[in-house]
Amino acid sequence: MVLNLNKYLQKKVEAAPLAVFRIFFGIMMLGSIVRFWANGWIETLYLNPKFHFSYYGFEWVKPLGSITYIIFIICGLASIGVAIGYKYRFSILIFFLSFTYIELMDKTTYLNHYYFISALSFLMFFLPANAYFSWDAKKNYKVAFQRIPKWTIDCVKLMLGVVYFYAGVAKLNSDWLFKAMPLKIWLPSKFDIPFIGDLLTKEWVHYVLSWGGTIYDLMIPFLLLWSRTRYLGFALVVFFHVLTRILFPIGMFPYIMIVSALIFFDDRLHHKILRIISNIIKVNKKIFDNGKALVYGKNLVNQLNYGVLILFFAIQLLFPWRYLLYPGELFWTEEGYRFSWRVMLMEKSGYAQFKIVNKETGKWFYVDNSDFLTPFQEKQMSFQPDFIVEYAHYLKQHFEKDGHQNIGIYVECYVALNGRLSQPYIDPNIDLGQEKDSFKHKTWILPFKDEIKGI
Repeated sequence: MVLNLNKYLQKKVEAAPLAVFRIFFGIMMLGSIVRFWANGWIETLYLNPKFHFSYYGFEWVKPLGSITYIIFIICGLASIGVAIGYKYRFSILIFFLSFTYIELMDKTTYLNHYYFISALSFLMFFLPANAYFSWDAKKNYKVAFQRIPKWTIDCVKLMLGVVYFYAGVAKLNSDWLFKAMPLKIWLPSKFDIPFIGDLLTKEWVHYVLSWGGTIYDLMIPFLLLWSRTRYLGFALVVFFHVLTRILFPIGMFPYIMIVSALIFFDDRLHHKILRIISNIIKVNKKIFDNGKALVYGKNLVNQLNYGVLILFFAIQLLFPWRYLLYPGELFWTEEGYRFSWRVMLMEKSGYAQFKIVNKETGKWFYVDNSDFLTPFQEKQMSFQPDFIVEYAHYLKQHFEKDGHQNIGIYVECYVALNGRLSQPYIDPNIDLGQEKDSFKHKTWILPFKDEIKGI
């Protein structure tokens, strides 16, 4: 087995697929940054709010006023560096750090595909994506290679496979498969979409899309891996993500996944793509066809790289299962929900009315959440327990600064999940100002009065 592993690690393939992936990744990331800025979301999401919800352990990551714009500029410039392969290691590192900082500034904006981009950019730092058709390869013969180890391309394929397969596994639950929830809630509102709007109001369509989405996510990595089904798989990728883009406003993610799927094709397609690009930018592609092969020796640096990558994929494979360590229904408590490739699986809405109580006199008053939160922040806060306890601590600090003493922070909270009637969510007798956010189970979340079967 060790011999087979060593043989696999030494196997060489054309570097063109990784070069194409690098170029499209950089272009897509630049487009994402420009789109975010052009829509005014930097100001709306990061500069206007009085308060920002933080990830546990990253409370120090905050918007930096007008400097926040500079972070976006740095991220955009780094994405250009990645696309053209200019000082690639530095560019991808700066992109990873700046993009992840943006992602961590306020967890109200959490999306699975933001996490995917951070994870992928971290992975790319350890891959020789600048070995071919890059500024670095053109200027420095020492880093120019036409052939690279096969595992460097397989790492990207594995990352994409994890995202798809785990998204499919997450759909194996009774709400999604047997109640067509939450598609049954979302799709009828799309009745005005040309040509397909009327179909989206039909219940049988909701079930077809629920089951179809599950089968798609579970099967697509294998369809793309097998040469005989690769074109079918890619056609399904295009169809699925174009349909997703039409139905839901999820930004650049569908396009990112479509171009990422190209890495599963052999090098002939990628050489064609690079020839087209070379004609557009007036670069002679043949100067990169040097026949050289990149060999990873058994030195300490390379061994450390292997170790980091093994640890990275171990986390990607194991971390989504951490929810099994918590009691209760995952969709209800959301303990272990984030960073687990659970994409668009539930429709949740809540109502959270906070009460400030003087523990000595018993006098109390309600908080107007709009005095402190934007509508988007209030919506996200109302049904996520870590948001609720963090906001409670903010309210405690705010009113203590205003002169209120010996106060308790209580909340009357009701949440509706996937079309069910709303239920009490947080124990109204618990002073949340005394509770701490952590990775421990939050005992003050009230039990879910129903059952969702599945993984």
